[in-house]
Amino acid sequence: MSRPFLLVQFLLVLASMTRFLMLLALCALIAGHGLNAWAADAPQVYRCGNEYTNQPDPKRHCTALRHASVTVIEGTQVQRHPAVASPAASAASASKVDAAEQRQRDAQARTVLQAEWQRAQARHQALMQVWNQGEPERQADEFRQPTKYQERVAQLRAALQRSEADLAGLQREISRLPAIAPGVAP
Repeated sequence: MSRPFLLVQFLLVLASMTRFLMLLALCALIAGHGLNAWAADAPQVYRCGNEYTNQPDPKRHCTALRHASVTVIEGTQVQRHPAVASPAASAASASKVDAAEQRQRDAQARTVLQAEWQRAQARHQALMQVWNQGEPERQADEFRQPTKYQERVAQLRAALQRSEADLAGLQREISRLPAIAPGVAP
């Protein structure tokens, strides 16, 4: 390439950059003017003690605030009338069950929770066998990649902790239920 050709290309790029910078400066000037016009249209805000207003009281020694952006949060209204019984509350009181039916429901709940506890206990025992007192058996690919073994040990530890927490939670739920009365079938 010849030098005059490169010089012409350089001048064209410089001219296009100059036009871009001029447009950018013009946009900034217009935006700045628009913000000033917006600020001039904003009402003056005054602080009178703990109250903000746009109508100052000369007796309260109000001070004008510059560039104030005050957010007004509406308060809640206090109910002056006594609360009327809601339909939901009356429906809840009407849905009471007799003691025999409640004992039967409790027995069913106990049976379901105990079955779930037994399944969780079996899963926990299986995890304990794989855990092998903190040293699970290495799998074929874990001999070459020790980080894989460490990740699996960490996953087993987390699974054991979850399993123990599940068992404790199920046991708590079972203990909250009243004891099964003799003669109540689940």
